[in-house]
Amino acid sequence: MARPRQIIECGDFVLRRWQGQTDFAPAFKLIEESLDHLRPWEPWVAGHSEESTRSLLAKSESKWATGDVYNYAIAKDGTLVGMCQTYRGAEPQGRRMGYWLHPAATGQGIATRATAAMVTEMFTLPDVEYLEIAHDLANTSSAAIPRRLGFTEVGREQASPPTAPAGTGIDVVWRLNRPAPPADGTRRP
Repeated sequence: MARPRQIIECGDFVLRRWQGQTDFAPAFKLIEESLDHLRPWEPWVAGHSEESTRSLLAKSESKWATGDVYNYAIAKDGTLVGMCQTYRGAEPQGRRMGYWLHPAATGQGIATRATAAMVTEMFTLPDVEYLEIAHDLANTSSAAIPRRLGFTEVGREQASPPTAPAGTGIDVVWRLNRPAPPADGTRRP
């Protein structure tokens, strides 16, 4: 099974595969410092703890191995500033993507560029035909990213509980299909 690169260079920051429990302290600190920023949109924040962070990191190892989830830390100048991931969608040829940043890292284009880098990387995998991003209807910041990257809104779904505090309970789903190969038949990187 083809896998994405473990490190994806993005100019002034890098996406890097989580390094198991070695990443516990910086991951926990990143989440702790981002709780107020994430709480309105991320239901998992309510259950945040040292144990949940350790579990996330432990599961990221096995889920990477199976191809179920490719979870990356976003690091700038050696400091974690966010997380992004892609995971199997409802259909085998599709994957869903997610992302979030530390509040001090927002407004710099990092989430858009990290997502763009993940899009490029995921389309190097032969079994990925489309990517999706889903976010709550009220989360306009998250909506800007798929719009900027050429995704098309394909539907709205009732979110499965629990809904985040600021959420409407309606997820907007965006999709981007694998680009067609060039006319000369060569494969894009």
